[in-house]
Amino acid sequence: MKTQIEYARANTITAQMEAVARSEGLSAEYIRAKVALGEIVIANNPARPHQKVVGIGTGLRTKVNASIGASSDICDLAAEIRKAQIAEEEGADTLMELSAGGDLDRIRREVLANTSLPVGNVPLYQAFKETARKYKDPCKLDPEFLFELIERQLADGLSFMA
Repeated sequence: MKTQIEYARANTITAQMEAVARSEGLSAEYIRAKVALGEIVIANNPARPHQKVVGIGTGLRTKVNASIGASSDICDLAAEIRKAQIAEEEGADTLMELSAGGDLDRIRREVLANTSLPVGNVPLYQAFKETARKYKDPCKLDPEFLFELIERQLADGLSFMA
């Protein structure tokens, strides 16, 4: 499957580029050209076909990214889902799921299932947590495990990572 930048560099305007152009009041060609240059990114994972399409970058309106997440002290799945829903209701453009406690796979999947916003996270949080649980030392993180985790998170539907 081609990426948005690959389509843009092949002079192809995608449905996602058209959606960003409509929401920003710009031409699809402008969006395509900026994506081709790497000056605009489109936060949209094809694994979530009903997700809102959001463009971020040069010449676009400023986006609001809401952050949520459970901790080792407070881990309430229903609360995280509600926070995601409130962020969407209040007009956030994207959502950062930053849980560091609880069942991180389940929290991520439930949040993704309960919002149409593009969702991102920090894969290292889960990688360090799982490595520390397995080896009692997060410094023993295997780079291959990190890449497997990133692939799993993308398959779940995450649209961006930090």
